[in-house]
Amino acid sequence: MIDYSLYVITDQHLQGNRTADQVVEEAIRGGATVIQLREKTAHSRHFLEQALLLQTITQKAGISLIINDRIDIALASGADGVHLGDEDLPIQYAREIAQKLIIGYSADSVETARWAESQGANYLGVGSVYATSTKPDAGFPIGLQRLKEIKQAVSIPVVAIGGITLNRLNEVLATGVDGVAVVSAIVAAPSVYAATRQFRNIIDNYRMRTTCQP
Repeated sequence: MIDYSLYVITDQHLQGNRTADQVVEEAIRGGATVIQLREKTAHSRHFLEQALLLQTITQKAGISLIINDRIDIALASGADGVHLGDEDLPIQYAREIAQKLIIGYSADSVETARWAESQGANYLGVGSVYATSTKPDAGFPIGLQRLKEIKQAVSIPVVAIGGITLNRLNEVLATGVDGVAVVSAIVAAPSVYAATRQFRNIIDNYRMRTTCQP
């Protein structure tokens, strides 16, 4: 079973002068449970080199590495999974050529979420919950109510994404999601470790409170 509770996504434009491996190592130390390598503009060779490096780091730490969009990079690097959207290889074909990969899918409606589950997705990235500058083409924010409806409509894990900050974290967790995906609030922070640790503490405290409720 994969712990999706704190899913950290890299972004080369937000990490400043830090390398992807530096960001990932700090995030893992801070409590990240899944890492996604997202390289929207990198050439294939550079993308693969980054994936191979991060796979070594995540494998040693015992957590999963997910590759955004590119199933070829996921397979070549030995990553644990790939995250797909509606412009990427359809889930059914991805599953045919990569039977053992974790396949995530982006969803913003109950209909899309149910469809993705029926096609064999292992988890959903749902959002954008709030407006976010890291994905300006994401459309209107779906909000907390629709996030909750999607979570209740499927049986696979749901990871909320989009504009999630420390101040919003508790209300997102209250929808019942299995985890949160964070980009700028961690990757662009002065200390990736400290920011991740703050997210981890809130998540752990929330889980403890809900577990102890009668």
